[in-house]
Parts: sequence; C-alpha cells; structure tokens
Amino acid sequence: MTAIKHALQRDIFTPNDERLLSIVNVCKAGKKKKNCFLCATVTTERPVQVKVVKVKKSDKGDFYKRQIAWALRDLAVVDAKDAIKENPEFDLHFEKIYKWVASSTAEKNAFISCIWKLNQRYLRKKIDFVNVSSQLLEELPKVTEESVPSGENQSVTGGDEEAVDEYQELNAREEQDIEIIMEGCEYAISNAEAFAERLSRELQVLDGANIQSIMASEKQVNILMKLLDEALQEVDQIEFKLSSYEEMLQSVKEQMDQISESNHLIHLSNTNNVKLLSEIEFLVNHMDLAKGHIKALQEGDLASSRGIEACTNAADALLQCMNVALRPGHDMLLAVKQQQQRFSDLREHFARRLASHLNNVFVQQGHDQSSTLAQHSIELTLPNHHPFHRDLLRYAKLMEWLKSTDYGKYEGLTKNYMDYLSRLYEREIKDFFEVAKIKMTGTTKESKKFGQRRLSLMGLHGSSGKLTGSTSSLNKLSVQSSGNRRSQSSSLLDMGNMSTSDLDVADRTKFDKIFEQVLSELEPLCLAEQDFISKFFKLQQHQSMPGTVTEADDLDGGTSSRQHNSGTPLPVSSEKDMIRQMMTKIFRCIEPELNNLIALGDKIDSFNSLYMLVKMSHHVWTAQNVDPASFLSTTLGNVLVTVKRNFDKCISNQIRQMEEVKISKKSKVGILPFVAEFEEFAGLAESIFKNAERRGDLDKAYTKLIRGVFVNVEKVANESQKTPRDVVMMENFHHIFATLSRLKISCLEAEKKEAKQKYTDHLQSYVIYSLGQPLEKLNHFFEGVEARVAQGIREEEVSYQLAFNKQELRKVIKEYPGKEVKKGLDNLYKKVDKHLCEEENLLQVVWHSMQDEFIRQYKHFEGLIARCYPGSGVTMEFTIQDILDYCSSIAQSH
Repeated sequence: MTAIKHALQRDIFTPNDERLLSIVNVCKAGKKKKNCFLCATVTTERPVQVKVVKVKKSDKGDFYKRQIAWALRDLAVVDAKDAIKENPEFDLHFEKIYKWVASSTAEKNAFISCIWKLNQRYLRKKIDFVNVSSQLLEELPKVTEESVPSGENQSVTGGDEEAVDEYQELNAREEQDIEIIMEGCEYAISNAEAFAERLSRELQVLDGANIQSIMASEKQVNILMKLLDEALQEVDQIEFKLSSYEEMLQSVKEQMDQISESNHLIHLSNTNNVKLLSEIEFLVNHMDLAKGHIKALQEGDLASSRGIEACTNAADALLQCMNVALRPGHDMLLAVKQQQQRFSDLREHFARRLASHLNNVFVQQGHDQSSTLAQHSIELTLPNHHPFHRDLLRYAKLMEWLKSTDYGKYEGLTKNYMDYLSRLYEREIKDFFEVAKIKMTGTTKESKKFGQRRLSLMGLHGSSGKLTGSTSSLNKLSVQSSGNRRSQSSSLLDMGNMSTSDLDVADRTKFDKIFEQVLSELEPLCLAEQDFISKFFKLQQHQSMPGTVTEADDLDGGTSSRQHNSGTPLPVSSEKDMIRQMMTKIFRCIEPELNNLIALGDKIDSFNSLYMLVKMSHHVWTAQNVDPASFLSTTLGNVLVTVKRNFDKCISNQIRQMEEVKISKKSKVGILPFVAEFEEFAGLAESIFKNAERRGDLDKAYTKLIRGVFVNVEKVANESQKTPRDVVMMENFHHIFATLSRLKISCLEAEKKEAKQKYTDHLQSYVIYSLGQPLEKLNHFFEGVEARVAQGIREEEVSYQLAFNKQELRKVIKEYPGKEVKKGLDNLYKKVDKHLCEEENLLQVVWHSMQDEFIRQYKHFEGLIARCYPGSGVTMEFTIQDILDYCSSIAQSH
C-alpha cells in the first residue's frame, strides 16, 4: 500500500500541487468488484482546498488515472454502518449517496479518521459522522476555539501531515554507523539472535549512562523546566490573541461570503437578461413579416409582371418565416402561436387566390387557342403554344412555393391543367391528322383512277378495289405471253406522258413528305410541352440508366406489352414518372391518331410501310438519345412496333402472293411477276433505307423474300407446260442475278452466287436438251462403235465388224450433207426463239452455247473416225468452219 501511495503522489497529485494524506482501496457495493482508490488530499497553496478523489487503474495499462473528485465541503454524512462490529462497508453522502466496501476494516477506519481530522481543521464540524466508533474519533482531542490553543491544533495537524511519510530512507551517517556495528560483529548475519542481544546490552549501557548524566545535571534540568513554563505562558498569550483575531476575522469572512453570493446572483440575473434579449431578438428578426409582403399576399395583382414579382417575394418571405427553426420552448409562447396562426391564414388565403387565378388562365388559354385552329387546319401545321408557355412561366416560382406549402392545391392545379390542355390538344391534333389524311387520299384518288383506266385497257379484272401496292394486283393475274404484254404496254405508253411507275413514285414521295412533316410537327410540340411542364410544375427530368429497354428495341418479338392511356393515373414513384404521366394524359390521342394514319398509309400502298419504318426509326432514335424513358420516346416506340408489324405483314403478303401465282397453259412464262416485283422492291428499299438506322430489318426481309422467290420460281418451272422448265429457271435466275449484281446488296451475296450457279446449270441443261442429237443416225452409229470398244474390241479392229465397217460409215455420213445440217440448225433456232422471252434477251447467249456444244460433238465424231478407221480417208461432208458459217447466217437472218 505504501508503494501505491508513493506512486499516486508522484504521478497524479504532485503535478496538481496536492498532497495525499490518506488512501483506502474500495469497490462499489452490490456490483462486480472493480477496485479503485479513495484518496484524501489537500492543496499545497492557500487557501487550502480539501478533496476526496477517486482514482482508478487504466484499462489500457498499469498506470492510474484520476476519475472524479468531490470537495470535502460537499460531504454531508459519513456512515460507517456499524460502530461496534468490524464492517468494511461505509457510505459517503455527497450530492448523492455513494456506497463503498473497503478491502479491510483497518483501511476504512484510517480513512474515516483522516476525514474527521480534516473536518476539524478546515470545516469546523460541518460533516456528520454516523455509526463511527467514539474511540476512533477520540484519537485526536476535539479542538475548539475556546479550549485548545492554536499551537496545539497546529501540532496535531502537523503530526497528521508528518504521518504522510511513514517510511523514511536512512541517511549516509546512519548507514555508516550500521556498517561499523556489523563489521565489529562478523556473525551478525549468521547469528542474528546473538547480534540482537549484543545490541540490547549496549543500549542498556547507554540508557544507564544517560540517566546518570541527567541525574548529575538536575539543576540544569530545573532551570530548563522553568524556562519551558515561561515559554508556555508566552505561547498561551499568543494563542489567546490569535483566537481573538480569528474571531474578528470570522465575521468579516461571513460578510465577504454574503457579498460573493450577492455578486453571483447579480451576474446570474444579467446573464439571464442577455439570453432573454437574444431570444426575443431572434423571434422578432425571424418571425416578423413586412407590411408590404402582407399586402402583396392579400391584395397583390397576379396579372401584371410587377405584381407577380411582388407576390413571389412576399411568398418566399412568408415561407422563410414559417420554416424558421424554433428553439426549445418557443412553440409554447402565446405570441409565437398567434404569429404562426397568422402566417397559416395568410398562406391559405394566398394559395386560394393563386389557384383560382391560374385555373382562370388555363380556361382562357383553351378559348384563345381554339380561335387559331381554323387557320392551322388549312395547312399541315400545329398551333404554337410558346406564347402561352411564356406567360405561364412567370408563375413558376409561385408554383414551386405552392408545391412546398400546399401540395393539395398544387395537385388540383396539375389535374385541371391536364384536363383543359388534353381537350385542347385533342382538338388540335385530330384536326391536324384530318388535314394529313386529306392530303394523302387526295393524291391516291388520282392514282386509283389512272390504275383503273390502265387495267380496263389491258382487259384485266383480277385486282381488288383495295390498293395494297404498286404491283400487288399483278400478283393475282395469270402470266400472259410476252407478245401480248409487249403490245399492251406499247399501247399504254401512247395514252399519256405519265406511266404507272411514275405515278407510284410520285404518290410514295408525297406520302413520305406528309408523314415526315407529321412527325416533325409532333416532335417539337411534345418536347416543348414536356419542357414547360418540367419548368412550370418544378419537376426534375432525370436521364434513365444505360441499358433501358423499350418496346421499340424488341420489335421481332411476338406481342409486346403496350402502354394504355387509362384514366386512372399510375402510382407516381418519382418526378420523372409524374412528367410522363402528365404527358400521357395530355397527349392521349397522339398514339391512336398515328396508328390510324399508319393504317391509312398501309391501305393506300403497302410499300409505304418502308418509308414509315425508316422515318419512324429515325425519330425514335433521336428521341431515345434525348431521354429513353420520355413520353415521346415511349409513344414513338409503341408506334414503331405497329409500323414494323405492317412491314413484316407486307413481306408476308408478297411471299403469299408468290405462292398464289398461276401461270397460263397457252402462253410462255418469261420473267415471273414476283421476280420483277422483287427487283422493284429491292430498288425501292435500297433508295429508302440508304443510311437508315434499322438496316437489319430490311436485311431480314431480303432473306425471307429471296428464299420465297427461289422456291416459287422452281415451283412455277415445274408446273410450266408451254415453256420448258430449264428456260423458266434460266431466265428468271439470270434476272435475279442481274438485279443483285446491279444493287450490290451485301447480305445477299450468297444468294447472288446461288442464282448465278442455277442460271449456268439450267442454261447448260437446256442447251443439251434442245440440241439433242442433230446428226441422229451418225450418233447412233458411233454409239455402237463405242459399245464394241467397251466390250473389249480394239478400236482399229472395229472396222472389221460387219455392222460398223467403212461402207456403213460412208452410207451414214452421206445422209448429213451441209444443206441438211443447216436446215436442222435453222429449225432449232426457231424453236429456241419461241421458248425464250424478249425481256431477258438471252437468245444469242443460248444460240452461242448451242454452237459450242454442236462443235464439241463434231470434234468427238472426228476423233472416233480417226481412231477406229485409220487411213480410210472417210470424213464428214461439212467442216467446223461450215458450222460457224451456218450459225452466223441463221442468227443474222432472224
């Protein structure tokens, strides 16, 4: 305990100019035993302050830290629990009761004794000691001002202070004397008892010598005692004077204490007054609304720009006053409650005025805008709402104020705006689309009249009253002879300057311009309205995350979930959703009207779906770059789905019409209608889809169409009776190859090669089939020769066979003079000319191939004669040059 006491004095109390007088090791009663130390300390500087300090060992190391300190004057009661029995528990009553359990009763008693002494010295019985043994308190006589001189009181205190150092180190002289004694007794270490006896004897000798010395100097002792008595008397006199002085100073101390207490109360009052003034100034500065603002809120003009600005400033000031952060207790003040009620009344009154005024503005806008519909209905343009937006944007800050203060009225204004504007836009957009439909159908009526006139002149009655494409009616007609078509087409060209294809191109071009103008008018209208809604109603437009998928991104699926414009609003999860919801209600008629326009365009001409797909894809791509989740992007994406379906339907219809083609049994086939239509479709599509965003859709359509063309060309060729199968395949695949080579469609490179291969194969097949055996008997003769050689007869021995001797060979050769050969070739040319059509101009190509094949057969016969009849001198009656001359003259004559 002594070591701990020294450590605490050194580490904790000495740096604070304090002296440790007593220490007790304790723990709190009734809890887990966490030991700590209670220390009684006094300061080294005057005035002396006495404290009880709680010291605890740190959790992070072996050092001690000061935890809490109580002034001894705050100690009211010391309860030792039991004055008779030994009990380590005791209580100290400060501002609350602290219950302790000492490590030993001795430590507890020593600590209480020290507290009692300090109380006697510094506090003058201000502490009550309960259940404390009287013996413990009698260790030091009770000191009073009357009975005990101050010197004795000081000596007690001094003795108590000296008890602080229970252990003192030996000085150098004492160490030297002990060493001399121990050197004189070498056995001091080995025999301690003997050493102790020796020391005892020497002490007795010294005591005897001292007594004798005192008895010898009794006279001096008496003199000394007398002097001591006189000194004591002087001390008593001094003590008496000091006591009187202290008594006089005691009243002064009490007066000073009263003055100090009074000063403290005055300071406290001043502090409270300053704080009260600060609170009042805070309320006055933050909850006072200027009279001008109040007048603006109550009577301000909401129609003029100056009045709107004044109302806006007043509304902001009112909002600041209402949103001031009150300090605790302010809301309980009557003046604050009254001011808050006044602000609420002002807010309600102004919110009603503002909502009523804006509703009137919305209604007036509907009437004013309706008057301009007549002039816009003549032209294909939509009315401009910019002036109306510009006027309303002056109220944007007031709308933001209304949104933050009275959301109910804000929602009411939003609903009224949507109701009024939706009716207005519905009238404008329906009139706009009616003008577009009139412009479209006005053009198509001329086309329809011209088409009916053309069909009546041609004597064809297979088309329906509904126009489904520039050449769709031809798919349902029988394939007629090329001669009839040539005569009819030449007669049609004499009817006027404009051809059917020219009229189709004009119709489609005009439709494309009208459709583009419709989209170009709708897009800025929607964007301007969306931007206005965002600014006026203070709604943020957020960009959606990359990877947002819309319906337009998945056009090849079966059925996509479409967005329906229902009257019941969807739950709004964000301001972006609210903008889209408002736009959907305001422009609820755009999507149905666009779908109707698309249906009309598809009814006029199914090829219009190509124009619409390209235009719509471009506008969807533009809208998605701005905001993929916006109303415009979503609506155009939904319409694009319809356009894509119409496009797919157009492709499917063409394939179905290919399958339904019927050929005439009396006329030659020539180029099939759907082959010519594919050429027209591909040429038109390449011109439309140049640099288009949705090229992939066209490539898929190409693949479907070309497969259908290939399959149905072969089907028609197999069914053909008038024209040979090889001719139908050859001519049509040559036409397909020429078309693909001219257009250079990259996705159809494989089909182009396939078409070329089919054309070449069927050309060769037709040449071989048509040429047949022009020298039939000679051919049969040499077939017999080759059969004998195959049986094992040597070629030079074939001439010895009776049926194949030289005489038989000469006989056969004489049957094919040059004149007969030329006649046979002329008949063959006429036959080929009858099979082939003029559109493809393949007659010379086929005739040249037949010439080459005939020359090949001639050379084969010459080779057999040379090998099987060597030296016979037998030759054909015509030469290769004769064949070339015959073919050339026949071609020139026809």
